[in-house]
Amino acid sequence: MRDARRIVVKIGSSSLTTAAGGLDADRVDALVDVVARHLAAAGTAAEAAGSGDGGKEVVLVSSGAIAAGLAPLGLDRRPRDLARQQAAASVGQGLLVARYTASFARYGRRVGQVLLTSDDTSRRAHYRNAYRTLDQLLAMGAVPIVNENDTVATDEIRFGDNDRLAALVAHLVRAELLVLLSDVDGLYDGNPATPGTSLIREVRGPGDLEGVEIGSAGRAGVGTGGMVTKVEAARIAAAAGIPVVLTSATRAADALAGRPVGTYFHRTGRRSAGRLLWLAHASTPRGALVLDDGAVRAVVERRTSLLPAGLAGVEGEFSAGDPVELKDVSGRAVARGLVNFDAREIPRLIGRSTRDLARELGPAYEREVVHRDDLVLLRP
Repeated sequence: MRDARRIVVKIGSSSLTTAAGGLDADRVDALVDVVARHLAAAGTAAEAAGSGDGGKEVVLVSSGAIAAGLAPLGLDRRPRDLARQQAAASVGQGLLVARYTASFARYGRRVGQVLLTSDDTSRRAHYRNAYRTLDQLLAMGAVPIVNENDTVATDEIRFGDNDRLAALVAHLVRAELLVLLSDVDGLYDGNPATPGTSLIREVRGPGDLEGVEIGSAGRAGVGTGGMVTKVEAARIAAAAGIPVVLTSATRAADALAGRPVGTYFHRTGRRSAGRLLWLAHASTPRGALVLDDGAVRAVVERRTSLLPAGLAGVEGEFSAGDPVELKDVSGRAVARGLVNFDAREIPRLIGRSTRDLARELGPAYEREVVHRDDLVLLRP
């Protein structure tokens, strides 16, 4: 933890706003104080050591846009409908970034706003662009402030919560540590308010969480997550080779300094191809392709591309480039991928060779339905 150079820090709405809505400037400043001082101290240490690595880098994934927009719009609680959520986000996002800009300016640091949707980041070109933008901001000494683009995201292309977004951003920027901050100081083996429950100090794998009661709601009532989403985010990051610290916002300084606070999730896997993590965890399938038994074996066991000859059916309406599920004939999803054809084109491809299709329909049809580089296997 102490050696981690690039760190992603996620802060929840309940740690930045009041239950009635509106930003708590003191809470924002407290978080910025911790991050800015950590960066300054690391930079000073690197300079003293004669290192040219520039010290530490922090990407801040911040909730709070919708909550910040409630009071200005006269809303007394988070709306349920998407349209009013988007309106609140539109007002609140400006207030949130303005507050961060002013607060980091006290330390002579710039911030850059990066708004993402899952649709932006599961597609190859968009994924590369997101990485380049974030990497360049860090190289120029700015602190990226990342949030979901709530103002335009639909139900189908939303991450759903910023905990999962933080895990995916940590993988995107090749972070060495993810710090999840909330209003609870760690993961407990039951309701923290109940006497006799204990803090779980370390999680080395799924087995450590068997039988653990994980709550689903925060105390403040302005966020969408809870401990369930944080544990899921920690699982995603740990499986991608990124250790995770889960603790309260009040212990942020200790977490960044590598002190033993909260719950520490050990790495359980190794870093995988970047976009595939997004495809597996951030995409919503727009339809499905049904594979015959031979195609299932080829895709799952030999990790090949899906060819038209292996198709047995198609479900739903989708366009080329959309994420789709790959199912066996019994309906079990075995993989997810980005399809190269519209749904309306699939029926005439079913069971045919690419050579025959090219001869009849043209060279554009002599290709894979889903390329292996755009395909991720799903866990059983």
